[in-house]
Amino acid sequence: MIKIIIERRIMPGLEEEYEAAAREAMRESLTARGFIGGESLVEMGHGDRRLMITKWRDMRAWKEWYTSEQRSRVMQKLLPLLTEDESIRIYEPTR
Repeated sequence: MIKIIIERRIMPGLEEEYEAAAREAMRESLTARGFIGGESLVEMGHGDRRLMITKWRDMRAWKEWYTSEQRSRVMQKLLPLLTEDESIRIYEPTR
């Protein structure tokens, strides 16, 4: 299993639009093969900062989702709401 950590910064005043788009993205990922679960967090005191933590069966499942038409479609709604490119980091359990 791997975890994907995605950090995003939202343009001021667009938080509600972002939340709607992010919920849609999470709903879409629920149907992705290898998706285990995820959560969305807001940084305390910084309403423009979001952290997504998702769990995937393996790297192959994540890459399949990351390059999918489905993700591309939901990202077209999310990207215009961000102040900068999202940051994605991939973690695996220690051995």
